[in-house]
Amino acid sequence: MRNAMSPSGGDEAGRFRPVSDWFVASKDAGVHVARIGTTAERAVDLLHALTLHLDPAVDVVMSDLRSGTEWAGFDVALPDLRDALGRLRFPLATYGGVEMSVFGPDDQLSLTPELLLVIYSRSDRWYFLLDGLGLSERAEPPAAVWVPSRTMLAPSSELATALASAAARLGLQTGAPAGARSIAR
Repeated sequence: MRNAMSPSGGDEAGRFRPVSDWFVASKDAGVHVARIGTTAERAVDLLHALTLHLDPAVDVVMSDLRSGTEWAGFDVALPDLRDALGRLRFPLATYGGVEMSVFGPDDQLSLTPELLLVIYSRSDRWYFLLDGLGLSERAEPPAAVWVPSRTMLAPSSELATALASAAARLGLQTGAPAGARSIAR
């Protein structure tokens, strides 16, 4: 039996945490796009979790907006990438300012410098995965109340060290090699 403080509705999913994780689905020129809005920590965790659904070898491009350094690599083993992402979770979520894209033949997962996650794909399978993870689909994103400036990023030696270490561990080269895959237009 419910007490007087219990919500009267039957759906208690938002009882302890409001539904704040969302995605906006769209399709343009045969490419399905999911723009995901959530907290910084959850965006980085989702990137890590969703890489499980990629091919065993992926292409990776990582750009540090603070230093202007870009690393890229082809056919990176997915377990190695997931290990590197696990180590980067805290610095990425704390400092932002890094664009990271992971490419498969039909899919691209991108974390923006503002810590938004964007998925480009040739199929709509990601929508079902996001729904299964508890994200709610919206027709349009909520109005932005604050947008961080890419030009005002403070230096972070911790982030720079973590990125350089991850790039070395993954065998990424400085600069974007010619012929890098891209699903996004």
